[in-house]
Amino acid sequence: MKYLHTMVRVENLDRALDFYCGKFGLEEVRRIDNEKGRFTLVFLAAPDDVARAKEDQAPLVELTYNWDPEHYDGGRNFGHLAYEVDDIYATCDKLQKAGVTINRPPRDGYMAFIRSPDNISIELLQKGEAKEPQEPWKSMANTGVW
Repeated sequence: MKYLHTMVRVENLDRALDFYCGKFGLEEVRRIDNEKGRFTLVFLAAPDDVARAKEDQAPLVELTYNWDPEHYDGGRNFGHLAYEVDDIYATCDKLQKAGVTINRPPRDGYMAFIRSPDNISIELLQKGEAKEPQEPWKSMANTGVW
């Protein structure tokens, strides 16, 4: 058994790709447009996983865009996606400068949460040991939920 992907339903594919690829840094590795089923599937990989993903050797995020309008609320969501990052502070700073709200700041130097435009919670975990707590993160309050 191997882990393949996590599927996330999105209401606006362009907005979702701007977030996941343009701001968060994932890369599109495959796309399927299904005319009969009226949906598009876009498979994304973390930058360090792109080469392996193209050989079906890495887990992916699958964005599912149904062509007919549909609203998804929290009842159709799930827990969260999780990504390990090289520098939690630099990652959160980059995302914040791109307009992404940091719902749970990395006060402990180890963990943070953000949300996609479709309210999918994404956990960011510091690679290796936690970084020393530092401002502005260590005194930043939570925003919303995750």
